[in-house]
Amino acid sequence: MSGAIVVVGSINADLVLQVARHPHPGETVLGRDSVLMSGGKGANQAVAAARLGARVAMVGAVGSDSTATVALAGLRDAGVDLTHVPTVPGTTGLAVVTLSQDAENSIVVIPGANLAVTVDAVDAARDVIVAAQVCVLQAEIPLPAVARAAQLAHDAGTRVLLNVAPATALPPGTLRLADPLVVNEHEAAVILGRPIDSPADAAADLAALGIASVVITLGSHGAVVLEGGRLTSLPARMVVPRDTTGAGDAFVGALAAGLVEGSTILDAAQQAVRVAAASVTRLGAQASYPWKEEPLP
Repeated sequence: MSGAIVVVGSINADLVLQVARHPHPGETVLGRDSVLMSGGKGANQAVAAARLGARVAMVGAVGSDSTATVALAGLRDAGVDLTHVPTVPGTTGLAVVTLSQDAENSIVVIPGANLAVTVDAVDAARDVIVAAQVCVLQAEIPLPAVARAAQLAHDAGTRVLLNVAPATALPPGTLRLADPLVVNEHEAAVILGRPIDSPADAAADLAALGIASVVITLGSHGAVVLEGGRLTSLPARMVVPRDTTGAGDAFVGALAAGLVEGSTILDAAQQAVRVAAASVTRLGAQASYPWKEEPLP
């Protein structure tokens, strides 16, 4: 089964540690609880899109350890096609998430099996990539694989939704394949090589690099969208946050789902803001993502 959306990216298990506040360097604090959940930017985005009714295929890898079962659980539950997710020797990717009482998080990621998502792995999944309407990419797998998947998709007429997260400096040629490029303010600054004065200016400067469309996510301040030379600011929805983990991935997955339904980037982003807002009201990443029939803020 191929997908209208193909996500080429990371699959992790998330170890979420709940604490009253984040420890200072050298300090030990007592936590309130811990839970092991499905995660990884690629898997998160795939689940977010699938829960909204999109047909999604995943290209990634998990390890031969018991953690793989947890890492794949959310994808399986959402009905994502896992044909191109092999089990490789070694450990599954792991993210350790420290979640404070004010809903802010800090995250350490151990790539594990995600390092096996190489150019060769992308080439092996070529058929599903070129058959999709939208190819979603991030930066938690080796960057040559990201560049290869973007090029394969673009050459086949598959739309490339590129989320440069975590922040990294991808080749300009790869960035120019994005339509849209989705980044937060920090990621935009890394790409531009300087601090940004305003999201609007950053979006314009990114577009000046030859990128067709740009979305900059602003957390509790919403997002800005630059499409067809027109810049639009989208306000955030007012909610009481419980856990911001994976909110950006919820946005990207919802954006991809909107695009395969035929929405403009602006309309899809408006819906994605609502999906991301819903996600922060619940604990975890994938477990917090709304299903298609659920009401949104």
